[in-house]
Amino acid sequence: MPAFERVGFAYDPARPVVQDFTLALPPRGVVSLVGPSGCGKTTLLRLLAGLESPQSGTVSGVEGLRVAMVFQEDRLLPWETAWENAVTAPLDGARPAAEWLGALGLGDSLNQRPGALSGGMKRRVAIARALAAPHDLLLLDEPFAGLDEPTWRDAAARIATANADGLTVLVTHVLDHAAAMGATVIRLEGTPLRLR
Repeated sequence: MPAFERVGFAYDPARPVVQDFTLALPPRGVVSLVGPSGCGKTTLLRLLAGLESPQSGTVSGVEGLRVAMVFQEDRLLPWETAWENAVTAPLDGARPAAEWLGALGLGDSLNQRPGALSGGMKRRVAIARALAAPHDLLLLDEPFAGLDEPTWRDAAARIATANADGLTVLVTHVLDHAAAMGATVIRLEGTPLRLR
């Protein structure tokens, strides 16, 4: 069970983002961290993913978990096609990538490079890449930004069932996004980050 125990973290020592923060997450299901922009939600995801290390306290329960993440930025390689960007494992990732791109409405755009895709299409490629990767812990940082309502609702429904046996952590400031995924909402505020 992933947990933060008295965690402290700061990019600037004079302005801690997280300070003495404690929170236990369930081993499975969908949890949404909801709070205003800049309160530290993304930092929590980065700590869970191991992209940052706590400067005090501990992050536990993630050892040995396969982590997939949708970042706030699409992070697509401009010289690769949508399909190539979504393939995460050389041997067995091709089929899941194509399936997820198709499920997210990009079946006709597999061979297009990011420069030829709209912002919403790029976002869906980033989502497909995370879903195609083998994962136990799925981290989503504002995954529906730039998507119209029918598209994000469809994506939310697909994501909610994609990791049914694992834990999905959604960061958002839009309660409708959390509700569409059937998420347990944890309200946050800050900085430094704290439970509301």
